[in-house]
Amino acid sequence: MEYESSSSIWDGVYYYPHLFGGLMLTAALLGLSTSYFGGLGFSSLPYMWSDLGIFHKKKCQKKRIRVYMDGCFDLMHYGHANALRQAKALGDELVVGVVSDEEIVANKGPPVLSMEERLALVSGLKWVDEVIANAPYAITEKFMNSLFNEHKIDYIIHGDDPCLLSDGTDAYALAKKAGRYKQIKRTEGVSSTDIVGRILSSLKDTKTCENHDDSSSLPGNALKGSQSTSAHMSQFLPTSRRIVQFSNGKGPGPNARVVYIDGAFDLFHAGHVEILRSARQLGDFMLVGIHTDQVVSEHRGKGHPIMHLHERSLSVLACRYVDEVIIGAPWEVTKDMVTTFNITLVVHGTVAENNSLLAGEPDPYAVPKSMGIFQMLDSPKTITTTSVAQRIVSNHEAYLKRNAKKAESEKKYYARKVYVSGD
Repeated sequence: MEYESSSSIWDGVYYYPHLFGGLMLTAALLGLSTSYFGGLGFSSLPYMWSDLGIFHKKKCQKKRIRVYMDGCFDLMHYGHANALRQAKALGDELVVGVVSDEEIVANKGPPVLSMEERLALVSGLKWVDEVIANAPYAITEKFMNSLFNEHKIDYIIHGDDPCLLSDGTDAYALAKKAGRYKQIKRTEGVSSTDIVGRILSSLKDTKTCENHDDSSSLPGNALKGSQSTSAHMSQFLPTSRRIVQFSNGKGPGPNARVVYIDGAFDLFHAGHVEILRSARQLGDFMLVGIHTDQVVSEHRGKGHPIMHLHERSLSVLACRYVDEVIIGAPWEVTKDMVTTFNITLVVHGTVAENNSLLAGEPDPYAVPKSMGIFQMLDSPKTITTTSVAQRIVSNHEAYLKRNAKKAESEKKYYARKVYVSGD
């Protein structure tokens, strides 16, 4: 048993004067001099009176607040990441529920990404502590009790935009009634619906379109009913504060092994998460270069990238395996770059876009190769940005229908939109 210093004894005398006086009186009646106790010294008293529990200060451990947030997290973007960042700030541990494929189909339409891919994306975020797979779309009483009793959840979190069920009722009504609901601010400028719209509206200009014998031959005309490309331009307004919120705020140590990987990282997906995880295991500090919109467009064609530079940078920065990003990294890895960032190892995945290297263009990794610090890294997954876009193209009618439905709710949201404080 551990005891505090003698100052705790004086605390006992101060807070329990009558009890302390009673002990001294009892000692006197037994013929023991108070000097006897003085001879013992206060440091020995706790061993005699520890069972009284008045001199031993117990350390009170503060209860850790556990919060829960759910979502489909389809086509993961920086808006999802920022929502989970805000949710984590409302507690100590964040548990995230990923809605099942079946419930997404029933309530919103077909998901683009599988459950496995969506789980990898959510688990890869730096603010997430636990993940619950196949969560229900609506917070039912049974599931809510499971959250409170089995998962020890204190509060259920959702954004300030309404989440309505097919019957028009609030999906979080029960949590609100129980007094265990907290709200965060929606991240403006992006949504999964918006991203699907960007892909569909730029179909004719993409390599994906060429692989499908031109969009004009697609059944039902993929562009029918979709808005122009300009209507789906990003509405995101990047701020320095948002970048700081996503950043770790720490640089590498003097002897750190810095691993560098670069790319477009467009439509951030499970393949990106897994290659970043593998790269991070090779060193102490993970530095990621994000290519400019112009560079990506030059190498992948008109209509690319789907997400612009700052959107892609935030998605990468939100990944738990990433320590720092270079926003607008050059296509070629130069000797100056290696020196400036003290890069120990440059890696590149074995799975990449087919048109990522222009004919006759010099090898962008010639310098690190000549220095003996370049390594090809086996990509854990074969998924690419193009393959994700192709899923939407091949099932374009279903996604047009899904987007039309969501567009109405988005329109209503913006019509009623008011300022909500938060970050």
